[in-house]
Amino acid sequence: MANLSIGADMRHPTMEDVAREASVSRALVSLVFRNSPKVADDTRSRVLIAAERLGYRPNANARRLASRTTDTVGVLLRDLHNPFFADIVDGIEAAADRQSVQVLISHARRGDDEVGAIETLLELRPIGLLLLSPSLPTKALATRVGRVPTVIVGREVRHPGFDIVVDDDARGAELAVRHLHELGHQRIVHVSGGRGEAGAAPRIRGYERAMNALGGPPRVLLGRFSEEAGFVAAETLAAMDERPTAVFAANDLIAVGLLSGFDQLGIRVPEDVSLVGYDNTSLARTRHIDLTTIDQPRRAMGELAIDTLLERLYRGRLRSTIHRTTPTLVVRSSTGPASAAEKEKRER
Repeated sequence: MANLSIGADMRHPTMEDVAREASVSRALVSLVFRNSPKVADDTRSRVLIAAERLGYRPNANARRLASRTTDTVGVLLRDLHNPFFADIVDGIEAAADRQSVQVLISHARRGDDEVGAIETLLELRPIGLLLLSPSLPTKALATRVGRVPTVIVGREVRHPGFDIVVDDDARGAELAVRHLHELGHQRIVHVSGGRGEAGAAPRIRGYERAMNALGGPPRVLLGRFSEEAGFVAAETLAAMDERPTAVFAANDLIAVGLLSGFDQLGIRVPEDVSLVGYDNTSLARTRHIDLTTIDQPRRAMGELAIDTLLERLYRGRLRSTIHRTTPTLVVRSSTGPASAAEKEKRER
């Protein structure tokens, strides 16, 4: 009986095997698998046919070590619990798959964690970075990422080294206020995402601009982009001497917290208070929540982020660019007409 051993027939084929099969040098095989334009078409075809016949697959790890870089895009994720970010990542992964680019995600829950998360990504030598709503100051971000091509998603910063993909948050806030005003509401309070958080400031600006234009005094309640902050805000709103008839929440998580708090306090939505969120996440579409909200095209923003990064890398664009997506209003059952008493006050 023949002896079986792990020899040439059992091992994985190498680049040298392909070179012998195609009667070319190993260096030429390497050029083929790096998509070098220096290789003639007929030679490239001969190498690829030989590789297919042998079952050869390029050793990605060896290629990365040799080039000291990777075909990986590093993604900084702020909050694993917010479906807004999950939707953006869906878009990132879909576009990366089309472009044959790998995605590596690093999670940072607090601003201090962002430094370490970015450093971890940079140690893996990615071709570029996508930072989703980072909270670090612009100068600190620029210092950390250095010359690595970077796209910031969900936050507008002014820096020549960054490309930006952001929703028109101020416009979205105006849509929310005008919708509530058209329903007869005048006492409209905004529960914000807090100081320094991505998207919070432009949503405040849009809210205040719309309220001033429509003749209703703006009132902002500082919060955070969390369900817990919304729950606390419900208690604060309920204790006001003149309770608002409508609330615009800075995101869907805050709105869900408000719904829970209102329910515990016996305040009905939308009969006693109308509520609008922001993002149009899967939470808003849940049947028992059914939240009126502002939709920002999260998946499209993720796809656009990858495309913007690769365009800078592969087409040699040097100038920064800002892509601003357009928000839309999605009306569900959490908003309704102001009470007759409220309308009467408004008409006086």
